[in-house]
Amino acid sequence: MERVILVSACLKTQTQNEEALQELHRLTQTAGAEVVYSYRVRVEALNAATLIGKGKLEEIALQAQLLKADSVIFDDEISPAQQNKLEELLPAKVLDRTRLILDIFAQRARTQEGKLQVELAQLKYLLPRLSGRGAAMMQQKGGIGMRGPGERKLEYDRRRLRLRISRLEKEIEAVKAGRSLRRQRRTQVPLPQIAVVGYTNAGKSTLLNALTHTQSVYADDKLFATLDPTTRRVQMPSGGEMLFTDTVGFIQKLPLSLVTSFRATLEETSFADVILHVQDASSPNRREQERTVLQIITDLQAQQIPLITVFNKTDLLSPARLELLRSQYPKAVFISAKEESNLVSLLRQVEQAASYKWKVHSLHIPLNRLHLLGAFYEKALVIGRKETPRGLTLTFMATEGNFESLKRRLD
Repeated sequence: MERVILVSACLKTQTQNEEALQELHRLTQTAGAEVVYSYRVRVEALNAATLIGKGKLEEIALQAQLLKADSVIFDDEISPAQQNKLEELLPAKVLDRTRLILDIFAQRARTQEGKLQVELAQLKYLLPRLSGRGAAMMQQKGGIGMRGPGERKLEYDRRRLRLRISRLEKEIEAVKAGRSLRRQRRTQVPLPQIAVVGYTNAGKSTLLNALTHTQSVYADDKLFATLDPTTRRVQMPSGGEMLFTDTVGFIQKLPLSLVTSFRATLEETSFADVILHVQDASSPNRREQERTVLQIITDLQAQQIPLITVFNKTDLLSPARLELLRSQYPKAVFISAKEESNLVSLLRQVEQAASYKWKVHSLHIPLNRLHLLGAFYEKALVIGRKETPRGLTLTFMATEGNFESLKRRLD
């Protein structure tokens, strides 16, 4: 197992972000390495050449030798020039948070789309660093930062690398067009779209499995357990079904290259009728995680979509802590996806939130117009039907446009 030293640097005028360092620790473990030491460095000003001072770097270098560390990972992104200089001073690979996350994504990507997106992000990260002479650019080195498509591309010169990036961008555009087509087909199937978003490891995949009563979505107690969006039909309490999409988890300091590469995936949120913001109620860093997710939702211009706050993992809370959260978030839904508790209440709130667009209607179809029944199932979410001697009365949810269209055909 790879041995790693973590370094978090901040200005003396700022408060040390303990949560970010804890998160870096979990990210390192998720990548399959062991953290042997952590440094919290406070500086008067960040060093343009080495990020932190020479004295502290000498201390880290000595510690790396004593602990036989393979890598030193910095919490903030370091420039190519800083990386070259740091590699001269430290007897180990030098990585930053971005490279670490890219490595985890390379391990987690399963679908062709996910692999393309990860490779594009890796190559964009590596392009300005190809001139590096240090350990992190050596293909012979293994471990964190050396996995995935990026490894076999390191021998490419800049020109060939740019050509590869260009091809990847075109392939992802084609994937995006395909996703848009599938999204369009889903809108033709009259089912409300529900996007499940949240911080990584909040329990989104576990929730989707609980709602569908299957284990069709991979779920694990790891950061970024799933990268690829998964859409499943969920049976609703009032009858009928809605489409729930599990999206990639968010995280603090999510690299811009990943946000850009995964925009086609994240756009699922922008086209939803309702957003479920799943939070880990037991996390000590919940408030910061909440701010991170809400900011990304705003960046995606999806803040106008009805949002339901869902507190998951309530089975891990004390009664007093649970009551405090209830008082702070009176409109939120409190569930335990693992124990499948209070899920019906959640689904009822989803129905209510979707009703702003998918309103409930009732129409009587006479016997001589029953041939139109198929059109109702194509353009509406039928939640009830009652046979009468004169025909059939349907209760259904539909958008205003679809309702007017069905009413005209019936008339």
